Amino acid sequence: MALNNTYDARLVQQETAVGAGAQILLLALLGPAIGMGTAGWVTGLVFAVATWAVLSRALHRARSRSFGPANRVTLGRAVLVGGVTALVADSFESAPPVSLLVALTAVALILDGVDGKVARRTGTSTALGARFDMEVDAFLILVLSVYVSMSLGPWVLLIGGMRYVFVAAARVLPWLNAPLPPSTARKTVAALQGVCLLLAGAGLLPLPATAGVVLLALGLLVWSFGRDVLWLWRTSRVRSAAAGAGAVREAPGTESAGEPVGAMLETARAA
Repeated sequence: MALNNTYDARLVQQETAVGAGAQILLLALLGPAIGMGTAGWVTGLVFAVATWAVLSRALHRARSRSFGPANRVTLGRAVLVGGVTALVADSFESAPPVSLLVALTAVALILDGVDGKVARRTGTSTALGARFDMEVDAFLILVLSVYVSMSLGPWVLLIGGMRYVFVAAARVLPWLNAPLPPSTARKTVAALQGVCLLLAGAGLLPLPATAGVVLLALGLLVWSFGRDVLWLWRTSRVRSAAAGAGAVREAPGTESAGEPVGAMLETARAA
């Protein structure tokens, strides 16, 4: 059994290495074709190595015995995001083809709806896969916001940075780490961020219209995060109150005090 576990682990690590190799191959194709400068090459290579290292460590800690078809799709998206990242970094020194950046981004966004379906149909949904998918999405939005900010201003960085600010805040405020209920609105707003930033980066609209599209995306994102933070805060208060009520019920002669925890949480969710 130990030999099988070792063999499977090696296969998983080999697949992450293939992803890094595909990233380097993509850079090797893009570099000479567009005359990519040092910033693009270095950024692309750093992205490839960092993705391989972080993913390999995560798979090792999760003791994954199989990489899975859905993760392969997400890894392919990560390779495309690495190409977009290299092009955006190169844009600080030169002007890479906008059509190429748009094409890579569009394919990455389209595939975002594929990996989840593959995971569900093959029964290979995992917490690690969901986290991998989310991190790739978040980084693509960050990179696109950097690119669009060069024409519209640094305020666009709020779109790409909001999720990372939330993660940083959760380290200080543990109640932000509580699981959120499923939300179609949240998924829709998240998907619109990439579409709006792609439209803005393509330069197809006049500057005022482009700014309006990005402002709309930012407004929707603020609303979505604000709604979730408010729900988490209310839920944390209800749990604290329920814990206090439970302590009171344990005291002699106070068995009827307080409200059931489940009912209180449902009240907070409905609010």
